Amino acid sequence: MNGLLTGIVVGVIAGFIASKLTSGSGKGCLTDLILGVIGGAVGGWLFDLLGISVVPGLFGEILVAVVGAALVLWLWKRIS
Repeated sequence: MNGLLTGIVVGVIAGFIASKLTSGSGKGCLTDLILGVIGGAVGGWLFDLLGISVVPGLFGEILVAVVGAALVLWLWKRIS
């Protein structure tokens, strides 16, 4: 349960930060959560692919998720 709650909090924070960085405003709590969770997966994959390691813990998780979510938003804007 603790891991799920942490994942939700990280997802919301990361999605919100990525939304603010790319468009200047948040997208709403649910959209930010979904974006943050997808961003965490994309960011984790990308960081592993590039051999980049981050500081373990909450800050590192948020950083990876923000990078991934910002990349997802950037790609989405290019496609649509």
